[in-house]
Amino acid sequence: MNRTQDPSAPLVAQCRIATPLGPLTLAATARGLAAALFDAQRHHPGALDVPENPAHPVLVQAAREFADYFAGRRRHFTVPLDPQGTPFQQQVWRALLAIAPGRTTSYGALAAQLGRPAAARAVGAAVGRNPVAIIVPCHRVVGSSGALTGYAGGLPRKRALLALEAPAPFAPAVAAGAATA
Repeated sequence: MNRTQDPSAPLVAQCRIATPLGPLTLAATARGLAAALFDAQRHHPGALDVPENPAHPVLVQAAREFADYFAGRRRHFTVPLDPQGTPFQQQVWRALLAIAPGRTTSYGALAAQLGRPAAARAVGAAVGRNPVAIIVPCHRVVGSSGALTGYAGGLPRKRALLALEAPAPFAPAVAAGAATA
C-alpha cells in the first residue's frame, strides 16, 4: 500500500478460509490481497463474481499467514496488499498498519496523526470501510475513552482479536531447584 492505487484493479481470484472467528473470504488482484472479509460484516460486498482459486500465490500466502496468526506464531503479516479505496481511505489504512500488535489508538488520535484533528468521524468511516480485516488492523482502534466501539466484523470478534494480541502477562521465572510454596 505504499504506492498510488489504481481504484479499478480487478479481482482475479478468491477463496474462503476457516478461522476461529468464522470464515473469511480472501480476494486478490494481480498485485496483492484486496480483501479479507468476515461473513456478514458491515460493508461486505456480497458474493464476489471472481473465480475461486485457492492456489493463487497471494491467497496461499495469506491463508498461511492467517493460520500462523491464529496459532500465535505470527504477529505481523507480509502478504502484499492491494485494498481498493479512495485516497483518504488509503491514507487511513496505511496509518492503521503502523499500530503495533497489542497496542490501540483512538479515532481522534489517528485523525490528529494524519494532520486532520477535526476529522475523527471521517477517519472512523474510513476505518469501517477497511476491506482487509485483521491484517489492516482496524480492530486496534477504540473510542477516546478506551471503550471498544464499532467493528465491521462485530464487537465479539474485536474483543477476541485484541485478546489474542495482548502481551502475555509477566510471569517471573522460578529458579531451578528453588522451593515453591
